[in-house]
Amino acid sequence: MTRYGYHGKILHVHLDELRLEVETPPESFYRIYVGGSALGLYYLLKHTPAGADPLGPENTLTLALSVLTGAAISGQSRITAVAKSPLTGAVGDSQAGGFFPAELKFAGFDALVIHGKAPAPVYLWIHDGEAELRPAEHLWGKSTGEVDDLLKEALGDERIQILQTGIAGENGVRFAAIMNMANRANGRTGLGAVMGSKNLKAVVVRGKNRPKVADKKGLNELAKWGAQHFADSDVYGLGLLGTAEVVLPQNKAGGLPTHNWESGAFAGCEAISGERMAETILIERDTCYACTVRCKRVVEIREGPYQVEARYGGPEYETLATFGSYCGIDDLAAISLANQYCNAYGMDTISCGATIAWAMECFERGLITAADTGGLELRFGDAAAMVSMVEMIARRQGFGAVLAEGSARAAERLGRDAQDLVVAVKKQELPAHMPEVKRSLGLIYAVNPFGADHQSSEHDPSYKAYPARMAMLGLTEAQPNRVMNEEKVRFALRTQWLYSALDTFNMCQFVFGPAWHLYGPDQMAAAVQNITGWDATVDDLLRVGERRLNLLRAFNAREGIGREQDTLPKKLFQPRKGGKSDGIALDIETDLEWAKERYYALSGWDVATGAPTRAKLETLDLAWVADMLDGR
Repeated sequence: MTRYGYHGKILHVHLDELRLEVETPPESFYRIYVGGSALGLYYLLKHTPAGADPLGPENTLTLALSVLTGAAISGQSRITAVAKSPLTGAVGDSQAGGFFPAELKFAGFDALVIHGKAPAPVYLWIHDGEAELRPAEHLWGKSTGEVDDLLKEALGDERIQILQTGIAGENGVRFAAIMNMANRANGRTGLGAVMGSKNLKAVVVRGKNRPKVADKKGLNELAKWGAQHFADSDVYGLGLLGTAEVVLPQNKAGGLPTHNWESGAFAGCEAISGERMAETILIERDTCYACTVRCKRVVEIREGPYQVEARYGGPEYETLATFGSYCGIDDLAAISLANQYCNAYGMDTISCGATIAWAMECFERGLITAADTGGLELRFGDAAAMVSMVEMIARRQGFGAVLAEGSARAAERLGRDAQDLVVAVKKQELPAHMPEVKRSLGLIYAVNPFGADHQSSEHDPSYKAYPARMAMLGLTEAQPNRVMNEEKVRFALRTQWLYSALDTFNMCQFVFGPAWHLYGPDQMAAAVQNITGWDATVDDLLRVGERRLNLLRAFNAREGIGREQDTLPKKLFQPRKGGKSDGIALDIETDLEWAKERYYALSGWDVATGAPTRAKLETLDLAWVADMLDGR
């Protein structure tokens, strides 16, 4: 039988035995799990025992492509990492783009399932369907850029693609990232620390085996449509300014978190905006494999105290906010160097910047002193202190070792007053989109299985702005941004299903989606059909996303994580100060407790626990997961 879009090969890497094994699942497996997040969750639930230490050898790390990865159309070079998170203790899930995902597919595999821990550092070399483990002691302790250079020289090929854990992952920083191209990150939930704990330094790939496409003509027409309509689309600004295009609009709406979420308005926003970056330090727009959007920033600074290399890319919106407005810093060069350090050492910029912002507020309030920090004055607006602390965290030096645990764990050492200043869900720091001005985000931040995430559902303004595409999801009653009601809960859940499908098909959320994206849900279904030959409707996509969401929740339920952990930080229920969101706060009953009740009920879950029911799991072909939860 001809396979379209995938190879039917999954590589199991048994590090403790330095043994490789190839699994060849049937098409029915791919029809259910597809790839990406859902495929990774299948192996996580099968191979990682309940209660496993996230940094222990029993934690299974999956690096999964999908049945679409590597197709010649924008948005199809993504990889998902899945494991138990060392940051949250819950399920860990994170996506990245670049050229590595497509190259791994061309090298002959659909996913890598990594078991155990190697006795000494190794790297995995995959080329044209062959794989081998090689020593990597000489790579340990080196920056991502240095590792890239050394491996390209050793293998004699500048076109190899490299995915790696950095120095932060080696040191067990709980929000360490997995990096590729030294500037693309599986950033959230700390999976770089999992990779480091396994002594797996890198995965290196090269190949020419491109899977067949079921309908090449149809796919080419869809790709051509995207190229022709890009300049007229609402993603065109991403090409010009990257995600930094939203700095000024967020601030205008009162939605730019400032001084560790004390305010939604930052006086220095102009200085850290996408426009300022484009005018001053931007030297290139980079891209991912076969993508027309070219949204990746590349910056360079050759003079001054904060010099930045082009190879490490440039700061995205979240990075500009967390190291900028969160910390009260309007120095674009300093923020860019903090971004470089995160990419060179392998750390999530969101958790890193937000943790430093928390520490700054603690310092301002006298909960942390210079005696704790080794003399470093961690005050809002101090760019030099922020940059120094980023490097200290990566190396776990001094007070950096405390902050390497993340803000929630660091606060546990300091007591209740410090804990009240933490802005995190399930111990994962909040991204820079404020539910005070986009109410459904508060619900999604609370219930999202791997902690607060801004790319797990559509944001409130899109409901009214994109009625035709919303109607494809059965959403036809647009609601104001700052309300929480039955329809807004439906909006949150159904768009979460579609975003969940995107993370299973590994489709880029800047290219495909339910609203402002280049391609809408109907075109997303067309791409699936053109590449795989499978019948695909928008409803089919929603079912794929719902299945993945239930797998995420099921893993957490098995770990004893449910409704009680679906909370929001105390700060969100206190009024913001200044700007358009002045005086605005969430309501704990309406925006959280009532909304959770409706969300669980609409999901078909147990309202008392927030866990998937057997009935729901069985409708999604997941009876085996229900058996696991029942202890059978």
